[in-house]
Amino acid sequence: MSDKNIVLNVNGIEVIYNHVILVLKGVSLQVPEQGIVALLGGNGAGKTTTLRAISNLLKGERGEVTKGSIEFRGERIENLSPADLVNRGVVQVMEGRHCFAHLTIEENLMTGSYTRTDKGEIAANLEKVYNYFPRLKTRRTSQAAYTSGGEQQMCAIGRALMSNPNMVLLDEPSMGLAPQIVEEVFNIVKDLNEKEKVTFLIAEQNTNMALKYADYGYIMESGRVVMDGAAEYLRTNEDVKEFYLGVGGGERKSFKDVKSYKRRKRWLA
Repeated sequence: MSDKNIVLNVNGIEVIYNHVILVLKGVSLQVPEQGIVALLGGNGAGKTTTLRAISNLLKGERGEVTKGSIEFRGERIENLSPADLVNRGVVQVMEGRHCFAHLTIEENLMTGSYTRTDKGEIAANLEKVYNYFPRLKTRRTSQAAYTSGGEQQMCAIGRALMSNPNMVLLDEPSMGLAPQIVEEVFNIVKDLNEKEKVTFLIAEQNTNMALKYADYGYIMESGRVVMDGAAEYLRTNEDVKEFYLGVGGGERKSFKDVKSYKRRKRWLA
């Protein structure tokens, strides 16, 4: 990927949990301004940990970045608090949605504007969220606990948008949702990217869906990035098609089983 207009630069980070468990092993990636980048891989590959390292949410799980650096718009951010990152325009939508069950949809959305004081713009933002998610406007007085999984995912994304972000880290948006709802959510992400110029880094196991909407992708295994490229290239790559898109008759379960692939691994290049 070209260095032109790179907004997020992750440089060889290592993450350790509980001072002993090495989870990320030299992860590097870049996200361009107004791009959609997919972070792909199976459960346990390190996708969520990568997002949490960027948004500095590791401390609550006794994790820390021990090597490497993370830059947003050319400035180091790995030691900033999550609140500072939100104020700089970086916000994460966590895996599992995490809506406040006892609050209404609208109350959940308004929690996303907690760090803001511009009431007029907050109200305008709320209407904009309802424009992108009309289902939320219909359910705005309903408690989140009594809404569907798809509505809660939309609420979680809308809540993030209420902070007026430049970049959204979206963790497993398709989890537990019907295919039709997943398509709807990704279409809205695409609209937000094109119309509102929001940059997205999306961690996702649904490789086919993610590569359909992303511009670029990184594939992770066991805490490392093992392949990256333009979304179209990854969609047509034979190894990716076999291991992640379910195309091909092989029984191999990991890129590690492909000798020719080992020579292409980024960390050995």
